[in-house]
Amino acid sequence: MKDPTQKINVEAYYRQFGPMVYRRCLFLLRSEEAALDTMQDVFVQVLRFQDRLTEQGPSSLLYTIATRLSLNLLRKKKWEALPEDVAVRDRAEDLVLGKLMLDRIFLAEKPDTKVIAVYHYVDGMTYEETAKMVGLSVSGVRKRLAKLQARVQDGVREKA
Repeated sequence: MKDPTQKINVEAYYRQFGPMVYRRCLFLLRSEEAALDTMQDVFVQVLRFQDRLTEQGPSSLLYTIATRLSLNLLRKKKWEALPEDVAVRDRAEDLVLGKLMLDRIFLAEKPDTKVIAVYHYVDGMTYEETAKMVGLSVSGVRKRLAKLQARVQDGVREKA
């Protein structure tokens, strides 16, 4: 258990995990400038919440923060770039319906199943890499993804 008076060493985290965080941001954002800015934001978040953080699994935490901040930035840029016309409203409706469908799919799943799915299907991580990131066994990751795929397939069959 962490000593409540002892703060995590953010500078050491930056030196050790900064390159990993940068690579993650660069992979998602496809812009060196945006990746550097987002990497800095990740460590600002760590500084802001360091009193609540523990030394357990810092790479997973930083990877998750980098992913969320990068995806939020992409969403923000996407919405800012959309022109105001009928096609955009139709696209927005499709996005909302898609989000509602995904929310419905993940509602019955354990909270970290969405993270597992993103790591494996979106980021292209292997089962082993995904398992390491989320702290599960490889078989645990496979079972979660198999269960998720079955639920998605059942949902597709119901709509047909």
